[in-house]
Amino acid sequence: MERRVVVTGTGVISSLGHDVNTFWENIKNGKSGIRQLESEEYSKMATRIGGYMTDFPVEQYIDKKDAGRYDLFTQYAYAAAKQALDQANIDIETINKDRVGVYIGSGIGGIDTILENHTRLRDSGPRRVSPFMIPMMISNMAGGIIAIKYGFRGPSFSPVSACATGNQAIGEAFLNIKHGYSDAILAGGAEAPINPLAFAGFSRMRAMSTQNETPEQASRPFDEKRDGFVMSEGSGILFLEEYEHAKERGATILGEIVGYGSTTDAYHITSPDHTGAAHAMKLALEMGQVDPASVGYINAHGTSTPEGDKSETNAIKHTFGAHAYKLKVSSTKSMTGHLFGAAGGIEAIITLNSLMDGILPPTINLDNPDAECDLDYVPNHAVSAPITYALSNGFGFGGHNAVLAFKKIQQ
Repeated sequence: MERRVVVTGTGVISSLGHDVNTFWENIKNGKSGIRQLESEEYSKMATRIGGYMTDFPVEQYIDKKDAGRYDLFTQYAYAAAKQALDQANIDIETINKDRVGVYIGSGIGGIDTILENHTRLRDSGPRRVSPFMIPMMISNMAGGIIAIKYGFRGPSFSPVSACATGNQAIGEAFLNIKHGYSDAILAGGAEAPINPLAFAGFSRMRAMSTQNETPEQASRPFDEKRDGFVMSEGSGILFLEEYEHAKERGATILGEIVGYGSTTDAYHITSPDHTGAAHAMKLALEMGQVDPASVGYINAHGTSTPEGDKSETNAIKHTFGAHAYKLKVSSTKSMTGHLFGAAGGIEAIITLNSLMDGILPPTINLDNPDAECDLDYVPNHAVSAPITYALSNGFGFGGHNAVLAFKKIQQ
């Protein structure tokens, strides 16, 4: 028998806040977390802006010794996971840890660790390479550390599917619980990609915005003046739980996941094909038995790239037909920037809060709408609207598509 899957805890680390309440207030109010990069290393880069953090309170979560052995992406994931568990009010001592899993992915993993140790090798020889380099840099280590710290012995999975990673982690965790293999799973993504090599690589692709003089306005999805995404860092983690398991322990239920669609374009490594994204949305709706006309909101992938935003708009039209013009769509990457593997976790949390509060976040910087992007993208200011169903889209390089369908919970 298939089981219902609900969310009982969430956690966020981002340039817009280090807890969900602060983060959500900033999102509702249309605040940008993008700023100029001050380091001299970026001075000759085409892009010199990002959604980076200078005030992450690592000491609140991890002791100094462990922090020195964890890459930043693992630190972010651990902090967000602890927040999610605290909100879920889990009794770590009594929960059946054999039935609790950890599904946390990262698109890039410990790239800072790799670069730092490469510099040590080049400048000082192999004996200066850290013995912790390998466990620090591998992408599965965020989930591994969290499982070790809490003793969760259920399934562990760390997808790496570029910008679809977070959605895929949550979607696969949802299926695992739905089909009875686990009672609860921590799921989401973490990313700490901001470094000169990553910036140089994406700049060479001409994928990132070069609107350096106005960083808060640089991420402008669906706007005709958009010129690329803005790289960001952080983590978004959800605690997913089987409905009866949550009710039995008296948990507060934040929302329900009802569907998940995962497809591959099989088309091009960086250019999207809207039919793959449309198929993923259709699959999520079908799994959740959701009438497309009942969907009130889509948290778009909306990266602010010229091609990607048009493709997603076409995918939404392909999926929803005439209803595409009635539902609300917004890209919160206009505020957060693009967190790659962490984007899906962050945006799932935004979607849940939209359902709970009946407030749909804006797409900021949407001043001159692209004629080919002609849906209601909630420009510049949040709107109030009671909604029952919402989608969260995640699409990644390589043609990976992962879509989550959420339902407002009826307590």
